[in-house]
Amino acid sequence: MLNRLANRDQTLVSQYTNAFAFTQLCGVLCGPWNGLIMDRHKGKPLAPGETKQEADLRSSSLSLFLTSLQCLIFYVCFSSPLLPLQYLTFILQVLNSAFIYGGHQAFLTIAFPGCHFGKLSGMITSLSAVVLLLQFPVLHLIREFLHGDPIYVNVGLTLLTLLTFIHPLHVHLHCRSLANQRRAKQEVTNSGSKVTCNRLVGM
Repeated sequence: MLNRLANRDQTLVSQYTNAFAFTQLCGVLCGPWNGLIMDRHKGKPLAPGETKQEADLRSSSLSLFLTSLQCLIFYVCFSSPLLPLQYLTFILQVLNSAFIYGGHQAFLTIAFPGCHFGKLSGMITSLSAVVLLLQFPVLHLIREFLHGDPIYVNVGLTLLTLLTFIHPLHVHLHCRSLANQRRAKQEVTNSGSKVTCNRLVGM
């Protein structure tokens, strides 16, 4: 991709690959950021009737949304023919890797019982490896049928990335549904308490 955008200028390509290598070294600095987002509610009082798991799940929806948003911006920048924009692509690739790998492990511990963590983590890792195998037929498609121009593949992947927003939306709606159920139950309890008090007063 860099060769194509730099018109085979090896000096310029080397400059960009060095920048890419440097951003990879900075990946260790990005690791804690997602954890800070997911734990931002720690130490704060829970809503009446809210469980710790529900609070963790509600907090994870922002992390999931930001991860999907980073993926989308990454593919938009990656698909752009502007070479200087690839610096942002390098940064987003490192940041997104930290969010994806750390976030999905944390989400598994929140959303599922601990006894299933190993099975689910292994299943997701295996699925990721299978999806990565698709890069070989995709590269063959670009070279043989698209004459080295990946624009259609990039647009397709960008549109496919939009599907990842279903996950944070589903988690957000699920948390809101739990909150509504909790409020409805609390209203019933409060109304029952008022009826009991009125009866006692009447007696």
